[in-house]
Amino acid sequence: MVIRPLKSAFFKVFDSFEELKLGICKWGVPLLFFWCFFHGSCLLQTHQLRSYETQVLLQLRKHLEYPIPLNVWENNTDDLCNLSSPPHMSIKCEDDSVTELRIVGDKPAKVSEFRGFPVPNQTLSPSFSIDSFVTTLTRLSSLRVLTLVSLGIWGPLPDKIHRLSSLEALDMSSNFMFGSIPSEMSRLVKLQTLTFDENFFNDTVPEWLDSLTNLTTLSLKNNRLKGQVPSTLPRISTLTELGLSHNLLSGKLPDLSSLSNLQLLDLRENNLDSELPPLPEGLGNIFLSNNSFSGSIPEQFGKLNHLQHLDLSNNYLSGTPPALLFSLPNISYLNLSSNSLSGSLPEHLKCGDSLSLVDLSDNRLIGQLPNCLGAAAIAGYNIMVDIRGNCFSIEDRDQHPSRYCKDIAKRRSTVKEIAVLAGVIGGIIIIVAFILVVGLLVYCKKHRKQEVLIQHIAPKVKQDDPPSGISPELLANARIISQAAKMGNQSALPYRVFSVEELEEATKNFDPSTFLGEGPMGKVYKGRLENGTLVVIRSLALHRKYSIRNLRLRLDLLSKLWHPHLVGLLGHCIDGGVQDDSTIHRLFLVQEFVPNGNFRSHLSETSPEKILKWSDRLAILIGVAKAVHFLHTGVIPPSFSNRLKTNNILLDEHGIAKLSDYGISIITDETEKSEAKGDTTKSGHVEKLQDDVYNFGFILLESLVGPIVSGKGEAFLLNEMTSFNSQDGRLKIVDPIVLTTSSQESLSIVISITNKCISPESSNRPSFEDVLWNLQYAAQVQATADADSKSETTSRPSFS
Repeated sequence: MVIRPLKSAFFKVFDSFEELKLGICKWGVPLLFFWCFFHGSCLLQTHQLRSYETQVLLQLRKHLEYPIPLNVWENNTDDLCNLSSPPHMSIKCEDDSVTELRIVGDKPAKVSEFRGFPVPNQTLSPSFSIDSFVTTLTRLSSLRVLTLVSLGIWGPLPDKIHRLSSLEALDMSSNFMFGSIPSEMSRLVKLQTLTFDENFFNDTVPEWLDSLTNLTTLSLKNNRLKGQVPSTLPRISTLTELGLSHNLLSGKLPDLSSLSNLQLLDLRENNLDSELPPLPEGLGNIFLSNNSFSGSIPEQFGKLNHLQHLDLSNNYLSGTPPALLFSLPNISYLNLSSNSLSGSLPEHLKCGDSLSLVDLSDNRLIGQLPNCLGAAAIAGYNIMVDIRGNCFSIEDRDQHPSRYCKDIAKRRSTVKEIAVLAGVIGGIIIIVAFILVVGLLVYCKKHRKQEVLIQHIAPKVKQDDPPSGISPELLANARIISQAAKMGNQSALPYRVFSVEELEEATKNFDPSTFLGEGPMGKVYKGRLENGTLVVIRSLALHRKYSIRNLRLRLDLLSKLWHPHLVGLLGHCIDGGVQDDSTIHRLFLVQEFVPNGNFRSHLSETSPEKILKWSDRLAILIGVAKAVHFLHTGVIPPSFSNRLKTNNILLDEHGIAKLSDYGISIITDETEKSEAKGDTTKSGHVEKLQDDVYNFGFILLESLVGPIVSGKGEAFLLNEMTSFNSQDGRLKIVDPIVLTTSSQESLSIVISITNKCISPESSNRPSFEDVLWNLQYAAQVQATADADSKSETTSRPSFS
């Protein structure tokens, strides 16, 4: 706004070149000073990374096991943005953040077979974790261009890659990634270039690719992708290059004519077996060789005026090729070899001025060779022509007799007729067999029903109403999914039914010396079983009378909730009632004994020898977050409202956190209360889930400030949260132990996620997956800071 008038006035003052030179001497220095005053600097602009992004880059280098291209970072950590870029590494920064990162290693994915395990001298080591690597990578939130090529990265690409929401170009070619391309990547709406060449992805080409509305280049060559080419691809109107060659794709190639911007189509080395569809008129290069395409070459191909290279070799194409193909204005390479093309080419066929290679070998073409491909071409034009293996009427060019091509055509026709007849007969046989099988099944089912009716006639038993939002069938068939399957339920503690006499013996008839306390759910005792195992016995006072049948369904569901960070449920005892329709008044739950107290006691200044440093607190918080994430997403139906408090987080002898009092709402009257409120809808479940997030936010808060400050109440803490935004405020409210044992970056990450968890608006609170991710990253940052601090301490010279 100020500079342009100044420049205009500057040149109006001097009407001649000589005056201009004198003017520069006279006025140049003052004007230069004036320019600097408004712009802040006259020097070449440089970028200084924020310290945490520098730490992220160094952590990535460690994850990648110190590749040679990154050796230049060794002694330049203070100025990574302004390093001279070697051929295999470059970094670009804007506004103190990394926007481009390119690393090309020396580990190309060239192995004959890869089974998903590390390969010595080819992949990164067995200790490499692609999940941790991507978690760290996504902290570079301003990245627009990312190239990670030939680095030996192995494993399935994690969903969390979508957190790089600013990405415009992603190239992870020549690595060892396998499995599916994550569907969460559909959120990368700014992505323009996606390149995963030379990996081992072995699922299908994603159907969601049309969500990437700015995509121009899609290259997934040299993988093991299977299935069909997605029908959604033609919707990506911005696409200019499509490369899916050297995969295992099959079936029909969809109509791509709507892709008006497409210039390159490369589908070589697949198993595509349809007829050739219409293609966009703007295409310059088409490579469809080594497939199973059949039928004739569409006449529309003769109208592709921008076409330069066309390769349809090694397919099953038939008929006579369109004459216009040879005369396209820009065609230079035409390969139609190894098909079943037949008939004769026009005698006066015209060849385009750019045509330099024509390969018609190994077909069934007959008749005279057109002048532009025959002697005239050889004599006067620079066209390489290969016509071997045909039946052209020309001598000394490796041609078959004309009858050879005609006989082949007849044999093919006969074979085709036989195949059609065989298909009809086979279809009839299949239909008859199907009718017989269906008839047999109906007959067996009818007799089975009669047997069941005879054997299972019994009086009906009246069932209680099912718990809120949970049908009896769902309770009966409740199952652990995904994460539990990965952990292996074989690790779960054995579950059994106890008698009242066994519990009385374990607690010395519930002697006061075994009494541990009383909570809102009833009294808690410590006991010792006959085999010497220490246990905790909870006596629950039920506010509603349940039938034993209903209660057993609930207990069966609760018994399936096993996780390393949940207090194990060993069994139960139902006191009162024997028959299924009886009602009971007292229920005992038998749980494993966790000996090292609760989390709150380890945050208190009253027990200084127990107080945990920051890294230990993070480990405990991560364990609890994993447990709650499992309760929300790892079981059907999910378990919400899990009484999250620091008092309910117990520590075992190894300092491992275990959450107690979880899932109790399944068997207490809270279920009925929520039912009375009509809280059985999906929104009700979301509200409960957000309640857990909110309560976990206060666990995070108590971990930051300690139980003494947190004891002043929720309203006080919410009011003091603004203090976290300044250094002085943190000194005022944060626990001194946390301040002295944490790095600023790690602390800031946890403060940020805490603020989000205790947001008054439930819709603004994060998911538990996000909470867990942030805590894990904070732990990584803290571990790096601790290692650096230890290194500095050990390397410091000592003087006697």
